Amino acid sequence: MPGQPRHIGIVGCGTIGRAIARAIDDGTVIARLVALHSRDEEKARAFAASLQQAPPVVSLDELIARADLVVEAATQAALATIAPRTLSAGKDLMVLSVGALLEHPEWPQLAARHGCRLYVPSGAIVGLDGVKGACVGQVASVTITTRKPPRGLAGAPYLVAHGIDVLALQEATVVFEGTAREACKGFPANVNVAAALSLAGVGPERTRIRIIADPQCTRNTHDIEVVGEFGRLVAHVENVPSETNPRTGKLSYLSAIALLKELTQPVRYGT
Repeated sequence: MPGQPRHIGIVGCGTIGRAIARAIDDGTVIARLVALHSRDEEKARAFAASLQQAPPVVSLDELIARADLVVEAATQAALATIAPRTLSAGKDLMVLSVGALLEHPEWPQLAARHGCRLYVPSGAIVGLDGVKGACVGQVASVTITTRKPPRGLAGAPYLVAHGIDVLALQEATVVFEGTAREACKGFPANVNVAAALSLAGVGPERTRIRIIADPQCTRNTHDIEVVGEFGRLVAHVENVPSETNPRTGKLSYLSAIALLKELTQPVRYGT
């Protein structure tokens, strides 16, 4: 319940998982970090040992048993295992690999059957509160333009399949235009923002995204436009890439930490 310390288990010890763990460890989030799980156990144990209150590194099933809230900070592929196991156990789940939700519409129903909840942070974008409000009425269009340095996009399945070498680009180039669903399949590590926007709004088929690789760009930028009976909403954000992973903007993990803080507070602000 709000205001009560949560028992949190984190799956994944990359940039986002470590940032969330540190926020719990230093008291930014009033909760107990009861376990970590990672495919690289050696690195996970070394990281756990660096915390003031070192949590155990355990199997996924043991983490789910120890926690009442599981934070997925891994990959879309890993979430395909994490989500059904967590929700079937009646445990709440925070999802960072939001794109996976587009392929698994059964997960919200699974949460409902087992009396638990799915939480999706805003991630690296702003304006989801306004989007949710706007979509209560009639909405004509939702679009997002994402601009990233080439190294933040390199290796994406869509680029590999189409033989696009973004590292060789000399100027800003549109490398993809399509629906949020298509983008999340082709860029699973890059456009969770499009998935979150589509789920909060008009859905993955009606949400359009343009992805630009820009050699002159030093920040991950996102521009959202929503047009509807309410008027027009425009949001712009420039994210500083994290030091360890250029695909991840710092706002991604800061928004997850903010949501965890909110879950432990008696007051909620915003839609």
